[in-house]
Amino acid sequence: MIEFLYILFALVVVITFHEFAHAYVAYLLGDPTAKKHGRVTLNPLVHLDPLGTILIFLAGIGWGKPVPVNRAYFKRPVAYEALVALAGPMMNLLIAVVVLVPLKYFGNYLNYELAMLLATIFDISILLFAFNMLPFPPLDGSKFVQLLVPRRFQHHYQFYLANASLYFLAFLIFDNFLLAKYFGFSVLSLLIGWIVVGVKTVLFLGG
Repeated sequence: MIEFLYILFALVVVITFHEFAHAYVAYLLGDPTAKKHGRVTLNPLVHLDPLGTILIFLAGIGWGKPVPVNRAYFKRPVAYEALVALAGPMMNLLIAVVVLVPLKYFGNYLNYELAMLLATIFDISILLFAFNMLPFPPLDGSKFVQLLVPRRFQHHYQFYLANASLYFLAFLIFDNFLLAKYFGFSVLSLLIGWIVVGVKTVLFLGG
């Protein structure tokens, strides 16, 4: 039970800061849409998606309410939209770095409960970073990747961003209910695992 509470608290914190980062960076870059919707705040009730919140309590997983962004306000729509998308995962990475400091350098002085809570926040922050950096709509990585797409192909990529979410959902179902269940293999878990291991290796070896 106590482990579930750690996970629940960590998810609420990580998701709230993730969505806040999207909203705040969009506002800084000239888009007032998220601010008008009250999303430039650290109030978790504003950022938690109803279905995602229910699943946090039922399954220990969840997601935040997407931040509304209107790229028409941006002076450089492609670049600024990519920066707004990147803000969420980078906030998760920042949280991981912040909680790693006491774990790495003062771990022997922390009580067990605090150490477990910080470790849970660290793990979930890295996991959410890894998941969101995958280049599949509607994940943040798909919007960041558009920086690498040549201008002449941008309209094709915008079509991909607008229409590929259903294909990604189909892939998730296929990956989770067919590959993982019947073959014991998950492509998504493998991709996320590579990113998680890479990020943790860099963070633990650095400093």
